[in-house]
Amino acid sequence: MLRNTAREIAIHLSYELSFNNTPIDTLLDQRLTAETFSALAEEDPVYAEAPNAKQAAYIRRLVKGVDDHAAELDSYISKYAKGWNFDRIPLVASAIMRVAMYEVLYMPDIPNSAAINEAVEIAKKYETPETVKFINGILGSFARQEVSES
Repeated sequence: MLRNTAREIAIHLSYELSFNNTPIDTLLDQRLTAETFSALAEEDPVYAEAPNAKQAAYIRRLVKGVDDHAAELDSYISKYAKGWNFDRIPLVASAIMRVAMYEVLYMPDIPNSAAINEAVEIAKKYETPETVKFINGILGSFARQEVSES
């Protein structure tokens, strides 16, 4: 499993957390199993291969980090979503942006450009072209204004 696949799975789980009241550790324990991946593989090829221990740790770190920093990440999204009320942003789009922003802010081993480019590529699978541009614009403004590439 490649990192971009693990990132996409983390986005799926972050999205699920936006409407699921299951405790995060329970959700991760339930979802990051070979059985769950096998059951989902037919409907989504991203689940074709269950994560190994290192990949599962990366997914857990991302999902828990996004959950722990949700208010902060959402405030950045709101700040750069000019003319948009946060409640109007699709849940998948906000999950994609949260994961990318978390990587930029808290995972210095991942280049900012990689986190943003991967987020945009993943968004192309799930969102309209207009929403993809919206996500790209927010993430680009966020990276330029809030952080500097190391």
